[in-house]
Amino acid sequence: MRTKISLALCALTLATAPAAQAYEAGDFLLRGGIHHVSPKSDNHETLDVQAASSLTASVEYFLQPQWAIDLLVAVPFKHEVELGGTEVASTRHLPPTLSLVWYPAAGGRWHPYVGAGLNYTLFFDEDTKGPIAGQDLELDPSFGLAAMAGIDWDIGDRWGVALDVRYMDIDTEGTLDGAALGTFEIDPLAVGLSASYRFGAR
Repeated sequence: MRTKISLALCALTLATAPAAQAYEAGDFLLRGGIHHVSPKSDNHETLDVQAASSLTASVEYFLQPQWAIDLLVAVPFKHEVELGGTEVASTRHLPPTLSLVWYPAAGGRWHPYVGAGLNYTLFFDEDTKGPIAGQDLELDPSFGLAAMAGIDWDIGDRWGVALDVRYMDIDTEGTLDGAALGTFEIDPLAVGLSASYRFGAR
């Protein structure tokens, strides 16, 4: 009987105890993994920028247990550009993105989050081939809004796994041998899988 009472009291204590906070002000959360970037279909009236994958990393600094600043960086993505299904060019881009992130759940092993911020995309190494080989393709840098949503899963005291989805408003003006091509409305969705490591205030 005493054992049953003790177990009941322990269960009641655990049930009513506040959840331990997952993060603290001053914590850093590092993530490293891969993202697949899928531009929206028909992103230009003539040409289409295709999907690509690359290694990515992010660092978050927690201002409060539920609020953090996130900086996303990446190894340059390489995108093929198609004309009527034929590859006619390629370009590389870097998409550093700074976001404010909110974690609504303060405890447990699962940590969903949402965020919003700003993206700067730099295009470089434009290379033409096929029907437009030898012509000079240039894509201007882009500056726009960004949004993100994801979930972290703790697999240890400091280690975790993260899955996220990001949207970036990427519009760039293109020229071919100096002639205006118009606007490429790339506006991609990026899906990522990463390993995470936490350090700092703890």
